[in-house]
Amino acid sequence: MADPNNTIAFQGLPGAYSDLACRNVYPKMTTLPCRAFDDAFQAVREGKAALAMIPIENTVAGRVADIHHLLPDSGLHIVGEHFQRVNHHLLAVKGARIADLTHVHSHIHALNQCRKLIRKLGLEPVEHVDTAGAAADIAKRGDKTQGAIASELAAKVTGLVSLKANIEDAEHNTTRFIIMARQPVDPKPEAEGTMTSLLFRVKNVPAALYKALGGFATNGVNLTKLESYVGEGFVAAQFYADAEGHPKQRPLELALEELAFHTTEIRILGVYPGHPYRRRVNAAGG
Repeated sequence: MADPNNTIAFQGLPGAYSDLACRNVYPKMTTLPCRAFDDAFQAVREGKAALAMIPIENTVAGRVADIHHLLPDSGLHIVGEHFQRVNHHLLAVKGARIADLTHVHSHIHALNQCRKLIRKLGLEPVEHVDTAGAAADIAKRGDKTQGAIASELAAKVTGLVSLKANIEDAEHNTTRFIIMARQPVDPKPEAEGTMTSLLFRVKNVPAALYKALGGFATNGVNLTKLESYVGEGFVAAQFYADAEGHPKQRPLELALEELAFHTTEIRILGVYPGHPYRRRVNAAGG
């Protein structure tokens, strides 16, 4: 049995991109596949895993469905983030050639992200629940006419071979993951590159969001993400936001104080070190 304190949970099958992210960030930890996102949260809550690696958004596909609705009730804290470059591979059984393929299987997002190659090769796309599952199915079938789009890790796990690497249409194809734990971390206020993730619910009055965000603008706090979603009744909207800075740093502290005047609820989901990817993008002017 793996040591729960050295285990990280993810949603999907072995070889999924979330599995790859876990291994890249925590190479010495054991990865724990989970059927659904909520199962990954539950594994951490119940002490079966110390951490969970959860995808939250992708530069091509946008936000990951359901995550923002699950976060408020997860009972966990965001303790880190990771940006994973998505390198899709065209996989097939051993002995197969690209010319042999007639169909390609994968998750709908992966198929959409590789449309140029699929069209060029004249392949029939077949949707699956996830990329790793598609690879496992193709390996089990053993049919040289059937290919899969998945990670290089999926090829190693299933015994498939990569016929072509980096087949995604967009070179910027990157997924942002959040790392969650039972207990929060507390970076020092003076630490550089700190991120704060929070939820807030605005009052059901005209211009509530405009007023709520004013404090971030006047205090020079950069919001790198703002997502809205409504609950029952379609009245006061709830927002998820990522802000640069620490809540005890004066600019963000003042922004949160002003935010409180225009909201009915503010909940800090996590304060954690920002990933180096942010600094590279900012330096490049992205």
